[in-house]
Amino acid sequence: MKLGVYLDLRNPPGWRQDWSRHYSEALELCQEAERLGADSIWLSEHHLFEDGYLPQPLTFAAAVAARTSRVRIGTAVLLAALRDPVTIAEEAAIVDLVSGGRLELGVGAGYRVPEYQLFGADIGRRFGTTDERVRQLRRLWAAGELTPPPAQARVPIWLGYHGPQGARRAGRLGEGLLSLDPALLEPYRAGLAEGGHSAVSARVSGMVNGFLSDDPDAEWPFVADHLRYQWDSYFRYMFEGTGRPTPPQVDPEQWRHRGFRSGATHFLYGTPVDAAATLNTALADSPVEHVFFWASLAGMPFERTGPKSSSAATGPCSPCARSSPKRGSCR
Repeated sequence: MKLGVYLDLRNPPGWRQDWSRHYSEALELCQEAERLGADSIWLSEHHLFEDGYLPQPLTFAAAVAARTSRVRIGTAVLLAALRDPVTIAEEAAIVDLVSGGRLELGVGAGYRVPEYQLFGADIGRRFGTTDERVRQLRRLWAAGELTPPPAQARVPIWLGYHGPQGARRAGRLGEGLLSLDPALLEPYRAGLAEGGHSAVSARVSGMVNGFLSDDPDAEWPFVADHLRYQWDSYFRYMFEGTGRPTPPQVDPEQWRHRGFRSGATHFLYGTPVDAAATLNTALADSPVEHVFFWASLAGMPFERTGPKSSSAATGPCSPCARSSPKRGSCR
């Protein structure tokens, strides 16, 4: 199990800083995370967020590749149904070349109506289109017509699906599953069998919603404000354009003790040592390759959460990343 950090580059109005500085500090964080032993850096994607949520993860991935030398660089996820397959194949190949073969291409279907409207895409066909993009990418790279080719003979592709049907489709495609939900292992493995893929090819990775600190009680007021903004905005954007009412505002106190569990709305809060024990137990029987934590919860300043912080950490820049390197530990 390898540990990484996850960035979305959100810069909310309430905590906004200069955009150039914001992106520069994010790149510095990636460099420092690699120096301190992180195994991977993952980037997310959304469009039309008021806080400037990272819209082009492969563009930023190229910058991360140029500033690092060892970490794997992943997308979790690239919204594949919003792009044509040739563009994805060419841009991904460039990132893979610049990084020396370190790209992990995670793709997903997304969920926002305005994003699909922005790109003139059909949200009703997003899952089937995403599956087809994966097949198209494999065909394009295998044909060798696009130049230059990726550095890796077979770029790792991950499907960011979070339900049993999606897990089964990921298996049928023979790709990795970008979810840590143990309940999805059975349908994922069933899909591998249906697609004629070996059971030993099963591999999962995924994000852990959470915040780790050497002093969780002292950090909680700071964390609660950012947690509230993160999920209030997610839910608001999730329902935008659907005609359904926005859910009530999040109560951080109800989230504080949720812990790690299936589904996106878990929240693992505590010390790095406690988090390592929780994840080792929960994921002991899963074929996990990568686990990654948010580098910042919705605009937390990097000087407060990054590698140089004295106490708080959302990712591997903490005692959790320095635990035993044996299989099954957090590193």
